[in-house]
Amino acid sequence: MRNHPPAPARIAGMLASLVAAALLAAGSASGGASTAQGAAGRNEEIAMTVGKSVILDHPDEIARISIANPEVADAVAVSTKEVLINAKAPGITTLVIWSRNGERNFFTLNVGANLQQIEQQIRSTFPGEDIQVLVSNNAVSLTGHVSSPVVAEKAAAMVATLGRTVVNNLSYAPPAEKQILLRVRFAEVQKSVQEQLGANILSTGALNTPGSISTQQFGPAHPADVTGTIGGTVTGTSTTFTLNDVLNIFAFRPDLNLAALIKALQSKNLIQILAEPNLIATSGKEAAFLVGGEFPFPVIQGGANAGAVTIQFREFGIKLTFLPLLTSNQTIKLHVRPEVSSLDFANALTISGFTIPALSTRRVETDVELSAGQSFVIAGLINQQVNETFNRLPGLSNIPLLGNIFKSRNLQKNNSDLLVLVTPEFPVPLGVGEKPPEPHFSVPFMPMDYDPTKKPSASNKP
Repeated sequence: MRNHPPAPARIAGMLASLVAAALLAAGSASGGASTAQGAAGRNEEIAMTVGKSVILDHPDEIARISIANPEVADAVAVSTKEVLINAKAPGITTLVIWSRNGERNFFTLNVGANLQQIEQQIRSTFPGEDIQVLVSNNAVSLTGHVSSPVVAEKAAAMVATLGRTVVNNLSYAPPAEKQILLRVRFAEVQKSVQEQLGANILSTGALNTPGSISTQQFGPAHPADVTGTIGGTVTGTSTTFTLNDVLNIFAFRPDLNLAALIKALQSKNLIQILAEPNLIATSGKEAAFLVGGEFPFPVIQGGANAGAVTIQFREFGIKLTFLPLLTSNQTIKLHVRPEVSSLDFANALTISGFTIPALSTRRVETDVELSAGQSFVIAGLINQQVNETFNRLPGLSNIPLLGNIFKSRNLQKNNSDLLVLVTPEFPVPLGVGEKPPEPHFSVPFMPMDYDPTKKPSASNKP
């Protein structure tokens, strides 16, 4: 037989059980809310620079950490509530931290490049250039003014190593074409020496024999009319000779009917030519200069107009053609072609009564690279010619002493030397208001107020 407690006791036990169950339910609800809050956590963004470190303080004890891309940054828990973050390369990654109470926190690491290092590289590479580097989000902007588009392109290439989009806002003025002045001096010396020696002997009837003795080198005399009777007397017979050249010395003895024509001549010639042309051209463009003239040159046509003659003009004189090019080292690369030519009538050609002279030409073509103000000399263009002609009569020319009468000699020596001096420079233009230099004349020109009735003053006298 069981003993049952009284009714009030049973009621109190039931109430206690209900209260305990309510408290347990409340505790379970509170624990579930805390777990949900830890799962949601927080999401923050941290901006960093490559090569620098940041210490992150965490309010709760850290259970473990994880980073999405360790190549961008790495994280190390140095204590239970501190995390050391090291920025390694430009980019974006995520850091997750778990607390011991189950809470998870998310951090977005935005690692940017070290702009100070890039700016120092730009200043050292392009000194004197106005270049600023600005970073906004995932783009890098270049602003300022530079001297040339080449500098702008190279600066953008250096910033592109940051791994971000490059916006190139650098401005520059259009590049001015550099002008180059070329000073050229032509100096030519021509020397010629000629020696001529010879004799012609003419008999108009000496020993009753008209005739002549000559080496045929210096214009011998030719009998134009000789009359006489073979086998008879020659008294009173007349002879006629035509003299093409009396040479230097001519002597005639009518009583002896003998004449002598002697060629004895020495000549020396000297010609000096000096020209100083100056040319200005822009880099990469050819310039030409000519001091001389043009002579007509007949050209025979072919085809439908076969046989027709047209006239073309050929240049002669002092000619200069050069092509300058300014290099990145501020040196001047030159393609130079100087030329000196003159009319050569000694080698002329006669066609249909027209004399066409030949051209005696000295030409040089070369490539050099110089700094402004430096000079180079083209020398050694020497032309030496020796022409000797010797004629004699065999047998008679071997007679001692008298044999020299039957010899003739013509010696000619020519010597020419050409020197070309080239100096490139950068011309400096005159400023506004500066008076340009005027040409100097040894004899002044007639002034505008010239009055022929008045005597010139002392200042106007040449």
